[in-house]
Amino acid sequence: MKSSKLVMGRYVEASSWVHRLDPRAKLVAMLLFLATVISAHSIVELSTISVIALLILVSSGIPLSRYGRASKPLWPLMFFMFLFYALFEQGGSVWFEIGSFHVSSEGVLLGLSAVWRMLLLVCFTSILTFTTTPIELNLGLEAVLKPLKLIGVSPQQWTMMITIALRFIPTIFEEADRILKAQASRGADINDLKLAAKGKMLLTLLVPIIVGAFRRAEDLVQAMESRGYVLDRARTSLRMLKWRRVDSLFLIGFGVMLVFTFVM
Repeated sequence: MKSSKLVMGRYVEASSWVHRLDPRAKLVAMLLFLATVISAHSIVELSTISVIALLILVSSGIPLSRYGRASKPLWPLMFFMFLFYALFEQGGSVWFEIGSFHVSSEGVLLGLSAVWRMLLLVCFTSILTFTTTPIELNLGLEAVLKPLKLIGVSPQQWTMMITIALRFIPTIFEEADRILKAQASRGADINDLKLAAKGKMLLTLLVPIIVGAFRRAEDLVQAMESRGYVLDRARTSLRMLKWRRVDSLFLIGFGVMLVFTFVM
């Protein structure tokens, strides 16, 4: 596990049109895309959504391999989902039997569909963190969550929690990478262990990682308080968000795609 491969939650600097989109447009588009992928039922719909998503990913100016690395931590979960559907879903023609389990064509198709949907969601939602700076993401989240004030929920509090969580994802992985390297320098290299031993060794990482996360959180709180930060206090922003025509067209496109999946 190398630090260079930890791409989740990292901003990638580029000059594409996706980078210049308003963060509010990207946030709402992400929600519309989520609803579209979930509501898609046929292979034609999923294929159409995939082509549109691929075009946006390519036009973002970020290598597709980077999106693939962002989804890599979820590959075991995707494999488990496929295996679950393949073994427990009944229907269609039975291809072969494994003990009391029957692997059917319907189960395999549903498993592939579930993996396909998750891969689409992970890769496409990675655009949000890859093409949006933490400051813009914070401003966009706060603007999108403003209606929560009507029910007594602080949008600044939720925005702060989400932004810090996204920022800490690569930091925590880097902390784990440093611990693994320290253990390897002492003769406990995880690459030389068997699968069961690797699992036990990874469990031993939980305590130092959790302690380190709490330490960083405490340091962050003290730094914010020393600079006079007060939650929900009215304040101005150095960077102002500007909604443009391309942002409206971007959202309209995703709205049309969502309607298309319901009509088909």
